[in-house]
Amino acid sequence: MTVDRDHVLRGAAALLARKSTATMDEVAKAAGISRATLHRHFAGRDALVRALEALGIAECETALDAARLDEGPAPDAVRRLVQRIEPAAGLLAFLYTENQLFEGEEQNQGWTRIDDRISGLFRRGQLGGEFRIDLTPAWLTEALFGLLASGAWMVQSGKGAPKDFQHMITELLLGGALRPPAPQVPENPASRSPASGNPTSRHPATPGEES
Repeated sequence: MTVDRDHVLRGAAALLARKSTATMDEVAKAAGISRATLHRHFAGRDALVRALEALGIAECETALDAARLDEGPAPDAVRRLVQRIEPAAGLLAFLYTENQLFEGEEQNQGWTRIDDRISGLFRRGQLGGEFRIDLTPAWLTEALFGLLASGAWMVQSGKGAPKDFQHMITELLLGGALRPPAPQVPENPASRSPASGNPTSRHPATPGEES
């Protein structure tokens, strides 16, 4: 029987998103193949994780393209991005815990491309007066990844409803990122013109002068 590598990879992603400590035997069982067959595709857990990393990066870049980050108000683009990336959130949550993926010189440059694109969205929102400028684009980007991972874990554990995923993440993130409206400066009554009818702004009439 021919085993489709992509099918095995996505089966592994689904399992590890739910159980990050799953063994290679468990991955093989979930994919409906033998451990030997799994080993022919992936020499070990590290090779499997690296293949899952490539899949996660590809899924993210597809979501970024579909979200049209350069179009319309920046907050709306953030909402589109969360919507598009939701199907891959479980895989990203798993990859988020694999520290070796983000250390050393072997770090996949795909993560840098993704970070740059998302940071660019937040920077666009800052330049347009939509996002706060005291929070750096890099900080906001990491906050988004953290919320995506936390949201995926909440849903997988049953502590959160899938239907709330997008709303909870976007409202929490944007609630802290949006620039508050400028405070209204109270009008000084003494600065009103005579036409306003404010008696304090008129010169008192001299004796004998008509009022």
